[in-house]
Amino acid sequence: MKKLLTLTAVLESGTGLGMLIVPSVVTTIILGSPVDTTVALVISRISGFALIVIGFVCWINRNGELINSTKGLVGAIGLYNFGVIVVFVAVGLSPEAIGVGLWPIVVAHLVMGIWCITLFLKSQPGLKRNSK
Repeated sequence: MKKLLTLTAVLESGTGLGMLIVPSVVTTIILGSPVDTTVALVISRISGFALIVIGFVCWINRNGELINSTKGLVGAIGLYNFGVIVVFVAVGLSPEAIGVGLWPIVVAHLVMGIWCITLFLKSQPGLKRNSK
C-alpha cells in the first residue's frame, strides 16, 4: 500500500498544484480547452485544492500506521479513480476537441483504480483464501 499511496500523493498533489497555479495549462492538456470564464477558474482552483487534500491524506497514511483508516482510504481512492474515468471517458466520447493528455490520464486512473481495489480486497479478512 505504501507505493500506491506515495504515488497517488505525488501525482494528485502535482496535478492539484497545477490546477491552482496554471489552471488553463492543465485543462488544455487534459481537455483541449483553456479555462475561459470566472466560474471555470473558480471550479478549477477548488478542484486543484481538493486534489492537494487527497494527496496530503495519502501521504500521511502511506506508512499504514492507522491500518483500518488506511484500508478505507485505499478503497475511497479506488472509487475516486473510477469516478474520474467515468467523467473523462464521457468527455472523450463527446464530439468536442480533447487534449492530448486525456486518454493517458484515463489509462493511469484505470491502473491506479485496479491497484487500489486489488489491495483493498486483499486486506479484507473475509476475502482471503485459506492457505491449507
